[in-house]
Amino acid sequence: GVPQIEVTFDIDANGIVNVKAKDLGTNKEQTITISGGSGLSEKEIERMVKEAEEQAEADKAKREEADLRNESENLIFQIRKAVKDLGEEVTEDQNTKVEDLIKDLEEALKGDDLDLIKNKKEALEKEAQDIAVKAYQKAQAAQQANTESKEDSQEDTTVDAEFS
Repeated sequence: GVPQIEVTFDIDANGIVNVKAKDLGTNKEQTITISGGSGLSEKEIERMVKEAEEQAEADKAKREEADLRNESENLIFQIRKAVKDLGEEVTEDQNTKVEDLIKDLEEALKGDDLDLIKNKKEALEKEAQDIAVKAYQKAQAAQQANTESKEDSQEDTTVDAEFS
């Protein structure tokens, strides 16, 4: 009682599958051929390439927007950290101006106006650069004054001695 069926699968180089099933008890045989789709026509390929090219501009614009937003958020983080690290060297006016510019940039980031974001980012970068230059000059002047005072305080303390 149990039917015995022999099934054979044959795949040729073109991707066509021939399936043959044979009942060994009755020697009845069935065959089916499965062929792949004809693939894409030239028109379909051209249409897809054209769509990809059209989307490339939109993708580039989205990439630029994402980069601008990431750069702006990173700038805000770095400037807040720098102002905190500089501490007393940042005047109250500078600190207020930077915080106002940061708030302006954060507000711009909530919207979709990329030119506004870019302008606010550039304004914040300029102010941060001004603060950095002033802090650097102040530190350099303090270091130079410190070096001069050390030179003044050093006396000729050379001791002539012999070792035996």
